[in-house]
Amino acid sequence: MKDLIKTLLLWFVIIGILFFVFNYFGPKKPEPHKLPYSQFIHHVEQGNIVSVTIADHQITGLTQDHKPFSTYLPIRDPALLPQLIKKGVDVKGEPAPQPGFWSQVGMQALSSILFILVLVLVWSFIFRQQMGGGSRNPFSFGRSRARLLSEGQVKVTFADVAGCDEAKEDVKELVDFLKDPEKFQKLGGRIPRGVLLMGAPGTGKTLLAKAVAGEAKVPFFSISGSDFVEMFVGVGASRVRDMFEQAKKQSPCIIFIDEIDAVGRKRGGGFVGGHDEREQTLNQLLVEMDGFEGKEGVIVLAATNRPDVLDPALLRPGRFDRQIVVPLPDVRGREAILNVHIRKVPLEKNVEISLIARGTPGFSGADLANLVNEAALIAARNNQKQVGMGELEQAKDKILMGAERRSMVMTEEEKRNTAYHEAGHAIVGRSVPEHDPIHKVTIIPRGRALGVTMFLPERDRYSVTKQHLESQISSLFGGRIAEGLIFGSHMITTGAANDIKKATEIAWNMVTKWGLSELGPLFYSEDESEMFLPQPFTMQRKEMSDHTAKLIDEEVKSIINRNYQRAENILKDKIHILHLMAEALMKYETLDSEQIDDIMSGKLPLPPKGWDQVEQSKAENNASQLELTPPQTASSSLISKRPRFRRSSKKKEET
Repeated sequence: MKDLIKTLLLWFVIIGILFFVFNYFGPKKPEPHKLPYSQFIHHVEQGNIVSVTIADHQITGLTQDHKPFSTYLPIRDPALLPQLIKKGVDVKGEPAPQPGFWSQVGMQALSSILFILVLVLVWSFIFRQQMGGGSRNPFSFGRSRARLLSEGQVKVTFADVAGCDEAKEDVKELVDFLKDPEKFQKLGGRIPRGVLLMGAPGTGKTLLAKAVAGEAKVPFFSISGSDFVEMFVGVGASRVRDMFEQAKKQSPCIIFIDEIDAVGRKRGGGFVGGHDEREQTLNQLLVEMDGFEGKEGVIVLAATNRPDVLDPALLRPGRFDRQIVVPLPDVRGREAILNVHIRKVPLEKNVEISLIARGTPGFSGADLANLVNEAALIAARNNQKQVGMGELEQAKDKILMGAERRSMVMTEEEKRNTAYHEAGHAIVGRSVPEHDPIHKVTIIPRGRALGVTMFLPERDRYSVTKQHLESQISSLFGGRIAEGLIFGSHMITTGAANDIKKATEIAWNMVTKWGLSELGPLFYSEDESEMFLPQPFTMQRKEMSDHTAKLIDEEVKSIINRNYQRAENILKDKIHILHLMAEALMKYETLDSEQIDDIMSGKLPLPPKGWDQVEQSKAENNASQLELTPPQTASSSLISKRPRFRRSSKKKEET
């Protein structure tokens, strides 16, 4: 019925607009020329009048040149009619018009009123759509915009959630509370007021909240934190009140607020006063969650990936009684998540999900879902009926290293420079202690990089040692050092800019944050998150003396120089391995871990799997003729001036 009314209203608006457009802007009859009565008599005497229509005192007609005219008869003129007949004028009489509502003045007034009414209806319709629903009153700014999902609408269950077993166990108790609250009330327990889900983006916080509603079979109100705050003052607080009033009517139920940091940020920051719209909304939320009036049976679930910016009053017990961390999944969690996402994907028999799980450390649930989807798209693009390990590996490489840019034209000199650069990274990474194993080296342009050396850790790493960090610094400089050794120091390119930046960041954090230097376990760095937090503007930033800053710079430089020299010594000792790996990269473009193992042991690498049969036979026949000598002169190679980025598959975690 509501849809029918809405449709009829829309057609009424359209018809009204068309009516007034044609009425005001359509073709109109020409207005008759108004003549004084004396001129009218003169034209009659001259024989210039063809026809007239007399209606009381109003006379209209046509002249000899068919132009309309009108005149007004001031007094009764008995001689007028005989004179018109004498001159052969066609005379017609009409009764005088009766004044009424439908006169011309009345029609104009009615048209104006209807036009204003149509404008009001159009404005109401547009405003209603802007407010997020056609059924809302255009003046109901403070109504809640939460979407209510009934018991049968939420189809997600705990079987659809994987990779966060501890968080799932914590929220399972909420289901027991909602299903059988008396079981806990007999022992004096009360139902939690709120549960805050914290974790990195893509870890499944929203999915976990939906699973709670699906398992508990209770009404589920879903809303985003940004939906509370509008340009009108007081709207957010009114929406909070209305949302909790609706929730009490549906009790027991769940209110889910996604991205609560949009409305729950710390108060008192910046230059705004205490009557800021966001602060009013937060204050009302605090009152509703733990005020004088109890909200029994209403559980508030909230999700955020920025718990550090939330107001402390929002996080205390009594409001959010539980704070559940939803972490990135470990290797077993990643395997379970992959098993969930491949349910609807036809797989080949040789697919080993455990290998994909081990090769994707640091991936979130959303990343793994994207991996499976990319693999399915690759298989469909190749007209395959099933997804195999090859497609899954291609999808993983695409996510980690970026899409291949095979259409990019590179000269042989540019390829050779890139090959030596990436070979330098790989050799140093294999030679230093506690470094992540090499997964793949390629000189095929991917993303913004001309070449990529990808390292994959053997296991999930939760803490990092000093030796591991220094090994990372050494391998980062391997590419730049290899360019200098082969082409000369005057031919080093800007391709190592990103490597230098990463190495400097690691060394700086070792000195100023992690206490892994000769300066001792002292914290000198500023917290990067402070610039985003709403701190009072009078807060003084931490300062340090010039002498301390000098010591920090010297220690950072010492770490860089020490590891730079170590990487240079490694490449000088293994210069023949550097040539061998660079030539192998020039031939095969991509080397996997097995080929790199052969090269590091001094053997010629075998062709990679899937190599074209013709190329493979040619490579086997000419393997002994592999060129191992470096370029004769540095000037014989054209060095690429484009920036080169080296990516690592391991996602850094805050230590």
